[in-house]
Amino acid sequence: MTSDATPAPFPERAPGQQSVADLAFEPRAEVRIGLIGAGARQTSLVNSLVPVPNSTVVAIADSSAEAMVPITDLLAERGQPAPDTHAGDDATAQLLARDDVDLVMIATPWTSHAPLAVQAMKAGKHVAVEVPAAVTLQECWDLVNTSEQTQRHCVILENCCYGRNELLALQLVRAGALGQLLHAEASYTHDLRKMLMETKSWRRQAHIDHDGNLYPTHGLGPVAAYFGINRGDRFTRLVSMGSPSLGLQEFRAATVPAGDPRHDEVYRAADINTSLLQTEQGRSIVLQHQVVGPRPYDRRNQVVGTNGIFTDYPPRVFLEQDPTLEGIQGDQGDGESGHGEYREIDPYLPEFEHPLWRAEGEAALASGGHGGMDYLMLLRLVQTMTEGTVPDMDVYDAAAWSAPGALSEESVVGGNVPVEFPDFTRGDWARNRTGMP
Repeated sequence: MTSDATPAPFPERAPGQQSVADLAFEPRAEVRIGLIGAGARQTSLVNSLVPVPNSTVVAIADSSAEAMVPITDLLAERGQPAPDTHAGDDATAQLLARDDVDLVMIATPWTSHAPLAVQAMKAGKHVAVEVPAAVTLQECWDLVNTSEQTQRHCVILENCCYGRNELLALQLVRAGALGQLLHAEASYTHDLRKMLMETKSWRRQAHIDHDGNLYPTHGLGPVAAYFGINRGDRFTRLVSMGSPSLGLQEFRAATVPAGDPRHDEVYRAADINTSLLQTEQGRSIVLQHQVVGPRPYDRRNQVVGTNGIFTDYPPRVFLEQDPTLEGIQGDQGDGESGHGEYREIDPYLPEFEHPLWRAEGEAALASGGHGGMDYLMLLRLVQTMTEGTVPDMDVYDAAAWSAPGALSEESVVGGNVPVEFPDFTRGDWARNRTGMP
């Protein structure tokens, strides 16, 4: 790849359409929430939402009445008012027609995320949508255009941005402790073979239909915060390549009975997809997806600067000029090479613990959802709505973090060619504006 790529073009705004980059929510005392989808992920979200002050689930929509029972039971057990339930083919339309819903929370199969979010915004509702927010570039633009046309927010529910280690790394970046930023690495590394083969047929379908980075946002969202993506920097291009596709086939052969129709499925997705992104500021990002092999869970979560590095799993820090030590940490190595050692994060917490974790960490951990990050994500969303402020994450983030799914496939199918990254902000990426707290 050369360094003089032309920025990707972007479509002009339609008449009357305007940016939502600085759009504040209308302040309100209570956030009334309608749920679309009542599966396991939505149930988990509701469990973390219940302790969030000033929030109420007023309605649920799902094609199956039975599917909503775990959520209604959970709310009853936690002393919450019983929500109205809408079942059947027109359940979503019924929920969106209500005038007592301020926010629609979407947790459904991936391919329905963007169409449902567009439908909700056109019905006048703010939206919070699970990841990825979109699976095609057209869907990314549909989200952006609809949000700008309706002046309704589309917030991506990227919980990993609120992890304790991710926010610690963000504080190190903001304090300048890592120096000038150069590079980051991010991944979604998770052995999902059993789940994919046995229960999540719609998610397995993605491995049949696509060959690329199927799930980019968990690792990329925090990195986007470190680099100020859409707030001083932007993704400019991507190149992607994949390993052989073997793991899911081997797992199927070992676990699925002969004659099962799953043996007829052909899986296109590489076991490991690796993408390399570049930003306008010249920084590089390695983004990886691997979910069909024996491996521990990992999101990589690494950010490298001219003064050192934060890297995760396990979390550790190396700083040359280290504010928690006297002198230069690099000189504390063997004396010959000047090599130092990583340190655990505990010495950095007194100075660099993120204020959100400092204030809400106990409540977050008590909530249980993904180590507390679900609670903090929902707490911040509700806070920005009640306070009438700009959300931490907006539709431009939803589009930019989801787009590598489609872009990586375009690169792979084209023979691992570089592809240009759309500028979903339409040129407004360069200024430092509101983002993560």
